[in-house]
Amino acid sequence: MTENSIYFPHLHILFKYVPKSFLIGNYRIAFYGIIIAVGIIVAELFVLHEAKRTGQSQDTYLDLTIWGVIFGIIGARIYYVAFSWDYYSKHLSEIVKIHSGGMAIYGSVIAAILTCFVLCRVKKLRFWQVCDTACMGLLIGQIFGRWGNFMNREAFGEYTDSLFAMLIPVSAVNRPQDITETMMAHIVTVNGIDCISVHPTFLYESLWNLGVFILLLLIRDRKKFEGMLFFTYMGLYGLGRYWIEGLRTDQLQVGTSGVAISQVLGMVLFFASCAIILALNLVYWFGKMPAMFRKVERVSEEPAADTAEVKDSNSEK
Repeated sequence: MTENSIYFPHLHILFKYVPKSFLIGNYRIAFYGIIIAVGIIVAELFVLHEAKRTGQSQDTYLDLTIWGVIFGIIGARIYYVAFSWDYYSKHLSEIVKIHSGGMAIYGSVIAAILTCFVLCRVKKLRFWQVCDTACMGLLIGQIFGRWGNFMNREAFGEYTDSLFAMLIPVSAVNRPQDITETMMAHIVTVNGIDCISVHPTFLYESLWNLGVFILLLLIRDRKKFEGMLFFTYMGLYGLGRYWIEGLRTDQLQVGTSGVAISQVLGMVLFFASCAIILALNLVYWFGKMPAMFRKVERVSEEPAADTAEVKDSNSEK
């Protein structure tokens, strides 16, 4: 094991060389950015396929991706700065220094939803139908994105010696302030290198999101109303974040209360989504669905003969 290694001792998995970046000429390229870019590309390819499969306009999702990425980055930064204001109020010039780190996924999700809402209003599209399709792409982006945290040695959990314990050299930790006293009290030395043993929360969240994505794939053709996939995603994502956030040492907190804002928001999303899904299922059975939540007609397994002639099912009637 070296300073650039990451080791899972109980799984007997050693990543001998995990670089954070590499140089092209005088430019340093971060693997975090590459992983995010790959995630966006894979997500977009899936969403375009899903749009074609369900008879929607692919141009809708090309536009949504462009604007969603732009405002998603802005939203992620605003969210992080807002809940770290004690620091940034004294260092205003650092607010725009995104390359130094400091992004929050909740801010990105909120910004993406607002972007989707505005786009649907402008193009007169069915908001909940677009959300059902787009949330699956968002999940793919999140599945990939957490591996950027792995490369950066950040967003890890508290000390553990469990099956999935991950050893990170102390000198390689991206944010030394995230190392707790408990971690330091359980330093593990491997080949003369001091390591902390922590929960790989990046892995937990990536696998949790993968499970949610698989579930959405299984129920997408069985949904009763538009918005069902979106609320399922929001509820399960919130539940997962509540659990995982409780393990992390870099939580954004509500002032000095010690309460992690991501855990609060996670529970709100979970219970609100459960309540909405239950309520909509009840009115569905009574045949009185609100106009904004349309009943879903089953998608034909036969592909359209000419997608150029398929009327955009997003358009409001």
